[in-house]
Amino acid sequence: MFSHIHIQSPSEQVLFDVDSRGVATVTLNNPDKHNAFDDSIIFALNHLFHAISKCHDINVMILASTGKSFSAGADLNWMKRMASYSYEENLADANALAQMLKNLNFMQQPTIAKVQGAAFGGAVGLASCCDIVMASEKASFCLSEVKLGLIPATISPYVVNAIGQKASRRYFQTAERFFADKAQQLGLVDEILPLTDLDNAVENMTQTLLANGPLAVRQAKQLALDVAYQDIDEALIEMTSARIAAIRVSQEGQEGLTAFFEKRQPTWQESTNKGEG
Repeated sequence: MFSHIHIQSPSEQVLFDVDSRGVATVTLNNPDKHNAFDDSIIFALNHLFHAISKCHDINVMILASTGKSFSAGADLNWMKRMASYSYEENLADANALAQMLKNLNFMQQPTIAKVQGAAFGGAVGLASCCDIVMASEKASFCLSEVKLGLIPATISPYVVNAIGQKASRRYFQTAERFFADKAQQLGLVDEILPLTDLDNAVENMTQTLLANGPLAVRQAKQLALDVAYQDIDEALIEMTSARIAAIRVSQEGQEGLTAFFEKRQPTWQESTNKGEG
């Protein structure tokens, strides 16, 4: 662990670790309740996602969980408490969840969700907020809110982004359970692996990300967020031209180009390889 990275989880039900390569792992650790989350877990996740995003020494973030399920969504006892809340209390509660999802979605670093089992309700939102979703063949998904007379409101912007409006109109209303192959078809899941291969696949994807310029990776993520659904007008053309010009003359851009022409590893790969050893 990087000794100079002072990030701690405020909850034993959410674990945090970072290795010598700057790969952080946030792990939901409440397997007896299928990693269902409540306000305290949401607070811990929000704290960690915010802190990770601000830490320049963290290069990749993996979101994982212990046990058979990725997450069952909202904890039943929390939902019981919320049922007796006033509108104002419910609004504050929802805002806390919405802020946590926003911090995950817009985290500077690339994010990988490792989904080994069931992901229900708000857990579909967590997966939708991650850049890459690796799932086991045993993974399943369900937007189950309408079964309780509720709606998937705070997660909806991210889920619609992930699976599109048409699929959202169906699954928001039906609360059907669907599996990894359907999730991949819809665009929620990127790769499906046997459960025994999931850890290795996530590690390989992590190494793929670490092989690239860390500043370029962050800027590439932001680029995708900024240009999506925009008109291709003069302002957009000017903005994208300015971004490539700026990174070409940056220290990392110069190092990457020089290393390519000199047929050697760029410095960020050398440091990653040392950290791995």
